[in-house]
Amino acid sequence: MPGYSDRDRGRDRDRDRGYGGGPPRFGGNRGGGGGKFGNPGERLRKKHWNLDELPKFEKNFYQQHPDVARRSAQEVEQYRRSKTITFKGRDCPNPIAKFHEASFPSYVMDVINKQNWTEPTPIQAQGWPLALSGKDMVGIAQTGSGKTLSYLLPAIVHINHQPFLERGDGPICLVLAPTRELAQQVQQVAAEYGRASRLKSTCIYGGAPKGPQIRDLERGVEICIATPGRLIDFLEAGKTNLRRCTYLVLDEADRMLDMGFEPQIRKIVDQIRPDRQTLMWSATWPKEVRQLAEDFLKEYVQINIGALQLSANHNILQIVDVCNDGEKENKLIRLLEEIMSEKENKTIIFVETKRRCDDLTRRMRRDGWPAMGIHGDKSQQERDWVLNDVEDVKFVINFDYPNNSEDYIHRIGRTARSQKTGTAYTFFTPNNMRQASDLISVLREANQAINPKLLQMAEDRGGKSNWSFKGRPRW
Repeated sequence: MPGYSDRDRGRDRDRDRGYGGGPPRFGGNRGGGGGKFGNPGERLRKKHWNLDELPKFEKNFYQQHPDVARRSAQEVEQYRRSKTITFKGRDCPNPIAKFHEASFPSYVMDVINKQNWTEPTPIQAQGWPLALSGKDMVGIAQTGSGKTLSYLLPAIVHINHQPFLERGDGPICLVLAPTRELAQQVQQVAAEYGRASRLKSTCIYGGAPKGPQIRDLERGVEICIATPGRLIDFLEAGKTNLRRCTYLVLDEADRMLDMGFEPQIRKIVDQIRPDRQTLMWSATWPKEVRQLAEDFLKEYVQINIGALQLSANHNILQIVDVCNDGEKENKLIRLLEEIMSEKENKTIIFVETKRRCDDLTRRMRRDGWPAMGIHGDKSQQERDWVLNDVEDVKFVINFDYPNNSEDYIHRIGRTARSQKTGTAYTFFTPNNMRQASDLISVLREANQAINPKLLQMAEDRGGKSNWSFKGRPRW
């Protein structure tokens, strides 16, 4: 059970060193530490691109299928509504309804046909025409929605329209992912679908020997799936380059920012020609991810799958305990006793400050809990240890409530990934009173039971109420 410190983002995030491995046993952040390493990618120089001197490349390969072209505007709108697809941006192509309507080449369709799928997922139905047309795009969809194929199949088409790799060339498609596990999953899909057209791919991540990864890069790969830290290391060491990269994917962008990777991502993108095609994928749409999209993407179309309003994953049980700040530590210990009786009990605890993170971690370890803390002042070794395994987080605890509802949704979204279920506990104090109405809206949208004390707090906001809550939390 680690503590995340929101205030570490920004200044302290600049000290993050690349995370190469998997996610947190008992939560945490594996961005990296400063210390002797300095800033991530400090030896990389930002490239100044002259587009007139760069080789031209193709990126629009979409041919609208006659069945798609024949559909009326009403039919298209009805399909999008039935699949809860919405979009923002100009010139968004119509979605497809069947696999053959994507007009993929035979070497892609042959692999799809072997899967015996009935129809594309919503993100694929709208994402494929958009990605194949060469446009920058943002896809907002839950994990497990089929997004990997949404960007990999167009990537394969893109690569097969580019000149062959020459000795010393880096990858044509780069996929940045937050964790070793996700990177490996993507690489397995890339290998399966790229085999028919003899595309080579590799997976670059820390926590594993560098030699085999370097050999893959030196032999030449069209697709590189990488966690930011290890890729930064290889770029700095001259083991690979991104001169040929024309198709960039940022997968689980919200999670990469949550783990402190923004400095690395910016250093990496500086090494890629600006007229590339960029696709960003995220389960949530907080302001930090929006800023990244504005900085990296040009005239992009944003696809949303699901509700447009601020909403939490409905597979998460949300429980709010309205209490005083001084009660939280004892309530936390009692709550952990209940959680630890569960078979699956991997937990992340979010706190507001580095000091509180350290103090809480110390107390928990003193009491025998297997807790590790993470924030911007931690060393690389500590970060690597803490973020040993962040997959399958079953519980999220907001020890300190965040500054806004978007951050709340982003935090609790660390559980219940890939259609699994999870539970989020939140301590809500009088200091958070101004957030009460927004939190109630999120709870109502997700059909959650609402603590009467939270409703009362929202009603009394603006008045001077003496809030004092006693007794055992009613979870």
